[in-house]
Amino acid sequence: MGENNKHNTYNSLFHWHSFRLKLVFEGIGVGMIAGLIVVLYRFLLEKSGVLLTEVYHALAAKPSLIPVWIGVLIIIGYTVGLWVKHEPMISGSGIPQIEGVLLRKLDMTWWKVIIGKLVGGVLCIGAGLSMGREGPSVQLGAAVGQGFSKVFKRIKIEEKYLITCGASAGLAAAFNAPIAGVMFALEEVHKNFSPLVLLSALSAALSADFVSREFFGLKPVFEFKGLTILPLQDYLYIILLGVILGVLGVVFNKTLLKTQNLYAKQKWLPKEFWIIFPLLISVILGFVLPQVLGGGNDLIVSLVSANFPLAFLLVLLFIKFLFTMTCYGSGAPGGIFLPLLAIGALIGNAYGVVLVHFFHFDSVYISNFIILAMAGYFTAIVRAPITGTILITEMTGSFDHLLSLAVVSIAAYIVADLLGSKPIYEALLDKLLHKQGQDVVIGNEKDKSILEFAVCMGSFLEGKQIKAIEWPLHCLLVAVKRGEREIIPTGDTVIYPGDYLIVLTNEDRVGKINDFLLKMTESCES
Repeated sequence: MGENNKHNTYNSLFHWHSFRLKLVFEGIGVGMIAGLIVVLYRFLLEKSGVLLTEVYHALAAKPSLIPVWIGVLIIIGYTVGLWVKHEPMISGSGIPQIEGVLLRKLDMTWWKVIIGKLVGGVLCIGAGLSMGREGPSVQLGAAVGQGFSKVFKRIKIEEKYLITCGASAGLAAAFNAPIAGVMFALEEVHKNFSPLVLLSALSAALSADFVSREFFGLKPVFEFKGLTILPLQDYLYIILLGVILGVLGVVFNKTLLKTQNLYAKQKWLPKEFWIIFPLLISVILGFVLPQVLGGGNDLIVSLVSANFPLAFLLVLLFIKFLFTMTCYGSGAPGGIFLPLLAIGALIGNAYGVVLVHFFHFDSVYISNFIILAMAGYFTAIVRAPITGTILITEMTGSFDHLLSLAVVSIAAYIVADLLGSKPIYEALLDKLLHKQGQDVVIGNEKDKSILEFAVCMGSFLEGKQIKAIEWPLHCLLVAVKRGEREIIPTGDTVIYPGDYLIVLTNEDRVGKINDFLLKMTESCES
């Protein structure tokens, strides 16, 4: 390794304390840049949403222009479809792709992703597809982190942290929710609660949130005013709602995966034409049921102010669900985050109306069930209960409902887990890896990578001496972090729960070493 490279593996290992401090400052830089890009993305989506409304008003006044609009949508669909075909990393949400990159099983060209996701997302979501901005925002932020690493020639372990920082910043800027951004990075993207990840991701999220609020103001994304706290004696209704959401979350996951399979089986329709199909459906919905177009932000807000009848809520729920499946299955650049929150809000609203009409429940609590259902439905689908609870808390700007949000999230999580449903992003990543084949190697044997693994309670490694473990080839355990201590391991060193193992390996072996050590360090019950 060259002595003139101050970011090499040697320096990262032997200057770990300064490395941590440097990551915090780099996280701030990544957060600021990611915040600016996501703010631009949000701004363009908001403007395109206003433009879309004006388009349908013009079409209603002058129906002869409808064929012109259909022609525009076909051009948009085909153009973005070609783009997705040649750059598959910009398709869909982007969160499974980022998880694959962090596991070193997928490769990503950061500048292509930023351009493709930004332009493709604005065209598709702006044209009315039922997809959200949050998944793309996470991927945009992660691509900024990777770009920062590439431009300044950081090593792979540093790049991994910077990608996580960017992902955290992306979600924070998308929803004005910095704490949720950090928790999502820890709970879903990075999948461990390393203090190093926490500090750097928090720095990035707060920076991005600052930039976002400078442009969009200090108000939360959803303003639910005058909510009354649900009494403790009515928590049984919250648990029941959690059970329903757990079941419906499993239905969402299974339907989404089957929709993707359905598209893939249509051999008569080339992949570049897939996006055209939901765009044409959006024309019909734009006249008949415009509430289901777009991510669903306006739909959620309208549920609080408007008293929709139960029948209309069920129609909205059914059509929004099917349209979201159709849009995401096509591979268009857009996420499921906001649409699933909108579907959850519809479920909660319908649930509240049923309680009011048939069980003489106080109607003042309907808005509570809308909020609770968003958190529970998110948890059932993504299986990130802490993120779900904090996200809805930050998005609504009130901590008064933290207990009820936690209860509904736990109930939904347990039910989804008992039904054997895989977390949606994990299932989508498995599909991506299955498509490309498991033998794809990222990197080369000359470069080295440093990996970090958290040892969970009940894992295979718990209580074992290092010499008693059969470590894979090309894998060197260089340090064990135990709290603030960093232990140079020997054969007699015993591994305890909560330890972080620092492993050195060849870059081309990272994927296999990741798979092996994740199984060894995770709880046997998981």
